[in-house]
Order: sequence, then C-alpha cells, then structure tokens
Amino acid sequence: KMSVPDYMQCAEDHQTLLVVVQPIGIVPEESFFRIYKRISAVSQVNVRDSQRVLYIRYRHHYPPENNEWGDFQTHRKVVGLITITDCSSAKDWPQTFEKFHLQKEMYGSTLYDSRLFVFGLQGEIAEQPRTDVAFYPSYDECETVEKRIEDFIESLFIVLESKRLDRATDKSGDKIPLLCVPFEKKDFVGLDTDSRHYKKRCQGRMRKHVGDLCLQAGMLQDSLVHYHMAVELLRSVNDFLWLGAALEGLCSASVIYHYPGGTGGKVGSRRAPGGSVSAEAGNRHRPGKNGISSFFFFFFPCALTSNGINADTSAEIGRAKNCLSPEDIIEKYKEAISYYGKYKNAGVVELEACVKAVRVLAIQKRSMEASEFLQNAVYINLRQLSEEEKIQRYSILSELYERIGFHRKSAFFKRIAAMQCAAPSIPEPGWRACYKLLLETLPGYSLSLDPKDFSKGTHRGWAAVQMRLLHELVYASRRMGNPALCVRHLSFLLQTMLDFLSDQEKKDVTQSLENYTAKCPGTMEFITLPDGLKLPPVPFTKLPIVR
Repeated sequence: KMSVPDYMQCAEDHQTLLVVVQPIGIVPEESFFRIYKRISAVSQVNVRDSQRVLYIRYRHHYPPENNEWGDFQTHRKVVGLITITDCSSAKDWPQTFEKFHLQKEMYGSTLYDSRLFVFGLQGEIAEQPRTDVAFYPSYDECETVEKRIEDFIESLFIVLESKRLDRATDKSGDKIPLLCVPFEKKDFVGLDTDSRHYKKRCQGRMRKHVGDLCLQAGMLQDSLVHYHMAVELLRSVNDFLWLGAALEGLCSASVIYHYPGGTGGKVGSRRAPGGSVSAEAGNRHRPGKNGISSFFFFFFPCALTSNGINADTSAEIGRAKNCLSPEDIIEKYKEAISYYGKYKNAGVVELEACVKAVRVLAIQKRSMEASEFLQNAVYINLRQLSEEEKIQRYSILSELYERIGFHRKSAFFKRIAAMQCAAPSIPEPGWRACYKLLLETLPGYSLSLDPKDFSKGTHRGWAAVQMRLLHELVYASRRMGNPALCVRHLSFLLQTMLDFLSDQEKKDVTQSLENYTAKCPGTMEFITLPDGLKLPPVPFTKLPIVR
C-alpha cells in the first residue's frame, strides 16, 4: 500500500521523469545539498530537432512502496538514481562502489540509468574514463556537474523513447501483459486470460500506460489520443481504478496545454501551448550544442513520428477534439476521484488528485468548488500518520485554503499544525515552531498585535476565538521560557479584549500578568487602565521576532 502522500503534487508533475539523489556513506549535509541544488537546477532539457521538452523531478528521499505504483502512473516510478559520496582513499573505493550497487538494487526494477559522483578521490582510479561514475577532487572543484547531468538525462530519454515505441507498436500476435498495482496481484490469480473481458482490461491499461510514456516523452497530443482510447476500453469493462487513472491522465495533459505556466506556483518556464519553450528556457540546459543528440535518432528514425505523421507538424491536428476544456478538466477530476474512492488502498492517489484539482481551480478562480475538493481531502483516511506528517498535512491544507481566499479556514488548519508541533506524543515538543505558526494565524482571525488597529467601540473578528489564540500564544511563550513575551501578550489581551472578559477572567489574567512580570529582568513601571487594572507599559509595535 502506498502510504506517503506528496502534498506538493500538481498536474504537470505527470510529465516529469523522477530522479532520486542520495548520499552514500557519511557526506556532510551542507556539501550534499550544495550539489543537490546544482543537480536539481537541470530540470528541463530540449529534444533536438523537435519542440519536445523533457522535465525532470528530483527528490532526495522517496519511499520504495510508492515506487511500486510506477506502472499505474509512470511519474511515480524512479527511473534515475544519482548517488553522492566522499572517498579520499583508493583502498576505500571497492567498498564505495559496492554500496553504489546496493543502492541501485533498492530501485533496481524501475531504473533506466544511474550515476555515482565521487568527491575526494584522485589518482589512477579517478583517471579511468567511465560513464556511470564521475570523480571530482573536492566539492569546490566540480565544474562539470551540470554537463554530467545533461548526459545522464540524455540516456534516460533514450530508454524512455525505446519503451514508448516498443509499447505503442501494435503487436496483434502477442499477448499484452496485465499491468497491476501491488494490492491487485492476488486478485487476478486464476482468471481466464483468454476471455474478451480480460483482454480488453489488458489493452485499456496498456493504452493508459503508453499515454503516460508519451506525456513524459514530450508528446502531448499523442498522450491525449491514448488516454481517450484507454478511457473507452476501461469504461467498457468497469475497470474503475485504472479508469480513474486514465481520466486523471487526460486532466494532466489538458492542464499542461491550458496552463503552460504551471499550477504549482513554481518559478520557471513551462511548455507553451504549441509545445514550444521560451528562448531563455530552451537554451538553459541543452546537452551539447543542440539538445539531445542526433545519435539517438540515427538508431530510432521513427522516434519523432506517430502513425506516419511528423509529431511536430501534427501538433494541432485534433487538439480541440482531444484536449479537455477548463470546465471538463474539473468534471473529469471529480469522476476520477470518485473511482479512486472505491478502493481503500488508493487513498494517497485520491488525496493527491484532490490537491491537484484544487491548484487548477485556484487558477480558474473557482474558490467554492476548490473548497469542496479540499473538504474531501480532509476526510480521506490514510494509515496512522506520524506527528511530522500531520504537521505537513495541516500546513499544506492551510496554504491551499489561503490560495483560494478562505483565510479563516486557512488559519484554522495552521492553528492545528501549531498544536501538533507540541503534541504530548512528541519527545521534544517544538514550542518555538508552535509559537511561530500561531503568529501566522493572526490575520486569518482578523487579529493584529498592534493596539492602534483597535478602534474604540468597534471590534473585528470573533472575540472568543481571538482570546483563545492569545492565551495559546501566552502558553507557548511560557513553554519557550520567555516571560517577557507572556507579559506582552497578556497586556495586549487586557488592553484590547477587556469588554469581552468576565470579572473572574480579568482577575486571572491580572494575576498571571503579575507572576510573569516578576520573572522579567529589570524593573517596570505600571500604568492604570479604566477598570483600575495596573499594567506595565509595553512597546507592542516592537514585539520580539522569534526565529
């Protein structure tokens, strides 16, 4: 069962090739991420003699169980592995290389290619030319990292294109294998493999898979054709899980066409509707001089054609018919999600599809519909999440609600994330993180920490919730060991919420204030408020920043 959702997923991720970058042995964290940042900058590459572009998605951690869903949606499949290691001695080299092979075995069944970057080793071993290993004297002397990655992406493309061509070719005499997700395998034991129903299921799933490969290979129009055919085949045999995936594939390809700037709020050019890329983006990472080399097309001369028609000149043929309209995209997302919901093991796929749909609706400025998808996402049951995963989940929900203009709902989920930082089950509660997240919820509850924003006789927002939030800030401040912050927030509470406090609470707040003031260094002069309450003068506009 796939159990770890990627809350940052967006529709355009379906066109990416997934590459995992990991350290081997002990690599200084700062050094690893310095190289990782350079590697991940090579995220799109032009295909020579065409308008096709390859997009790469890099991860430094990826759960192996998610990789097992790679046939279901190929953007989930780890096709590339780049490992980074420190090795300064020739005698350590055999063991280092063995570790590289062990790491490859982790993703072995899905890898197209892999690379090992070795830092620190010089001499005879480092001077031997190799395609799978690059040697660098140090982390400061590695100018060719980007070029090595470009060559690596070229090799990924060669494998991808050969797989696409092999599977797209109609082999009527051969039996098409049945692609499965992990939990289905036991259900298909003993099925009649000669029945028409079974053959249609095999054809529909494979057609959907070819659609995925076309999308990754930069052939948007071809992917749309394959997805449409897959939908028809899979619908005819009620293969709902894979029908959902074919519909989501249609949505992804159509989103890429309609929204070339992307839906994830990421910086960087995406492919324009006709398949072209801006001059700046197109020139950013071209292997060699002209993109992926002509070497490949010498061996695969039909690689740029589809059904005898040049893929580039036919890019507009049938586009209006095959590409979903912005409205249809959302309808098909709804349908796909309803099918995913039939399978308890597809919770992650369902959740991620909801998030992708919300990102599209945010661009379409359809907030109410987006909130329905988010509400659905809230109630999707996954396995028991760790506290860290809960914090991430609530933070992303908060961010998405903010994006569609639901500020109070956004603040609500951010506040849950804040409380999660200090959950009793956490060995070392993160009160600093809790306090920081609570501060970020203030605008959503119409609360400002500047008394000047409070006019006499008028009050914005929900006083009961605001008072609760101020008490939570006081408690977090106390647990951080910062009595001065407690004094500031309690003083602010009395100055701005006096009319909403009961007589008992006024006494409680005043008592707490005196206790915390006594713990503050130095002396403070008190001022008297209308009800006779004495407060220390606090420069509210200069609240300390907690980093």
